[in-house]
Formats: sequence, structure tokens, C-alpha cells
Amino acid sequence: MQKQILVVAMVKRTEALRMAAGLTLLDDAVNVAVCGQLGPEAEEHLEALDFADVPVEHLTVDTAAGMSALASRIATADAVYLI
Repeated sequence: MQKQILVVAMVKRTEALRMAAGLTLLDDAVNVAVCGQLGPEAEEHLEALDFADVPVEHLTVDTAAGMSALASRIATADAVYLI
């Protein structure tokens, strides 16, 4: 059975994207939620995730709607990595 893995990029965002790209080697579905801004160093990882068809969603968690969206993603995932 395929698991739903959520990677939440909060503090070390570029590292979180790198880890998410590595998780695509498994047979599980990977989703990424980015909280905050990404720098130019993240572009390479974003391209790898795009190539692997991993959805990357940018959330604004300092709003009620953004926090609600993040909570919804966490509640439906089988595994969550907060990085």
C-alpha cells in the first residue's frame, strides 16, 4: 500500500526540498508544503521535484487560512517531516 508522505519546509527549506527529492526514490507519494520564501539555491531542488511530479505548495502560515491548509495536509498524510 502506498503511503502519503508530507514534507513541510519551515526552517531549513532548501534542505527539506533536497530530502523530499530523495524520498521520491521510494514508491510512496510525496507532497511538499513550503512555509515562507525560498532562495535561489532552492531552484535545482524545485526542478528535480517538478521532474518527479511532486506537488510543491507554498503556504502562508501566518494567516488562519494558511494554517488551516497546513493542518489539513498534515491530517491526511501517513508520515510528516517538519524541517
